[in-house]
Amino acid sequence: KCEGQPDVGIDTLQWIHTYKTAALLKAAVCCGAALAGASDEDLARCETYANKIGLAFQVADDILDVTASTEELGKTAGKDLDADKTTYPKLLGLDRSREVARELVDEAKAALEPYGERAAPLLGLADYIISRSN
Repeated sequence: KCEGQPDVGIDTLQWIHTYKTAALLKAAVCCGAALAGASDEDLARCETYANKIGLAFQVADDILDVTASTEELGKTAGKDLDADKTTYPKLLGLDRSREVARELVDEAKAALEPYGERAAPLLGLADYIISRSN
């Protein structure tokens, strides 16, 4: 739990999101790859991709909570701040959080480079995760 906990740092926050948001994406991506007959090397690349986009999704969500309106989000904006929740912007600032989101997406996409155009849908999904407005 990250609410009202002043001692929660970036490592703890990343651990939480790795085993929450990223784990959900890892299950979806890796199950699909396994069903398609992916090799162990392919599965490792898919796992890296999914972990990185899962973290990027959460960073982007934290950013949107402080930059978007309730109307844009379709949910209450600013609720993380109101709950004194530890977020990436709270720990790193808004600019650095945006940089981290971009770095995570770049790392995710790099994991899929060997697949070239065959990875286009997953590459597009990675870009969408940090460019979304809600």
